Amino acid sequence: MSGDWLPIAPEKAGFATNLGERLDQAILDKRLWNIHGVAVMRGDRVVLERYFRGQDHARGRPLGEVSFGADTLHDLRSVSKSIVGLLYGIALERGKVPPPEAPLLSSFPAHAGLAADPGRKGWTLHHALSMTMGTDWDELSVPYTDPSNSEIAMDRAPDRYRYVLERPLVFKPGQRWVYNGGATALLGRVIADATGKSLHDFAREALFDPLGFGPTEWLADAKGDAFAASGLRLSLRDLARLGRLMLRGGKVAGKGVVSREWLARSTTPYVAVDEVRRYGYHWYLNHFAFSVTTGPRWSRNRLEHAWGAYGNGGQRLWVLPGLDLVVAVLAGNYDDPEQWVPPMRFLREVVLASLE
Repeated sequence: MSGDWLPIAPEKAGFATNLGERLDQAILDKRLWNIHGVAVMRGDRVVLERYFRGQDHARGRPLGEVSFGADTLHDLRSVSKSIVGLLYGIALERGKVPPPEAPLLSSFPAHAGLAADPGRKGWTLHHALSMTMGTDWDELSVPYTDPSNSEIAMDRAPDRYRYVLERPLVFKPGQRWVYNGGATALLGRVIADATGKSLHDFAREALFDPLGFGPTEWLADAKGDAFAASGLRLSLRDLARLGRLMLRGGKVAGKGVVSREWLARSTTPYVAVDEVRRYGYHWYLNHFAFSVTTGPRWSRNRLEHAWGAYGNGGQRLWVLPGLDLVVAVLAGNYDDPEQWVPPMRFLREVVLASLE
């Protein structure tokens, strides 16, 4: 929907005129590497949009060198998780899925016997949405190329949902955040079962089509089960449109797509991720400190909160509601321990540093 993608000069959107030059210099100085595309929106207008060439993959399958553009599909990896969170809210608003307070195992009758364990009996959908199930799960210290990575082991299990539900309990549910793609897989299955549609079909009908998205893809296994936690492929523009939807309280062209109430729940800090970040319903919550230029010789310090969706390789979507700002980044640094560095530098050293 190109009619909703309207550019604006940086200086008219409250940025320094050299916003694009800052990006070029950061790349030249090797502060950024393997960036495939970036987009910055202020309100409804596009302040910066840039694409590059680079090696890419489709969830591990090599694609070779790709020349990226406005319509190029790109892996979102775990940004997919945050979109599953939005889809759950839409399905809840339609009365299709149980509320977060409902027992989790009630949505998996084939595995109801697991409720004999008192710890599992207390599970609710809230624990899956907030990744506080308390089970033994490791997909952060083990690379995704290793079959012992919990997400890879889940995908290779005969029954991925039983694999997730049977993992040993190591914490009391609700007590601690543990990054868990299995929780997202459970939510994706609940949505598909409750709506009678594949996860991708429901996403197209309920979220992507109302936003005017172009082609999309949600990679699936041999059984046709979507990789809910990491399989979505979108264009950069459509990723940024999701951020704008959140800025607009879940509405597009005045019509509600995601309820404002669900966005509020999604961005409520339920649990600590680390000393800096908190976690809502499949969305990260950050605060960013930076200085804003107020004149030739003056600057003012600001602290802004942000909602974030993060994916392996450097995929990022940040929404900063206090600044009416959306920042989207696509990159190819898959499984690189420093994959987080280029998108964070782009946000801090290019975008926020250019605000006036």
